[in-house]
Amino acid sequence: MEYGTIKIKLDELIKKEGISKNKLSHRAEMQRSQINNYCNNSITRLDVDVLARICSVLECEISDLLEFVPPEK
Repeated sequence: MEYGTIKIKLDELIKKEGISKNKLSHRAEMQRSQINNYCNNSITRLDVDVLARICSVLECEISDLLEFVPPEK
């Protein structure tokens, strides 16, 4: 059964906010490689602590960062 996926929109948010990945990694206390994984949607398990830090630094809602993509019928 297909359940759909969660899309991480960090790449879009970074561009919209005009913040560099380096600045985000510094402010959110994350490794640059971790940010790249979130930007490339190559995360298999979401870390709620990391999501909270991203939302705090970018001053956004969780719904700005994550999007549920339903399964194709």
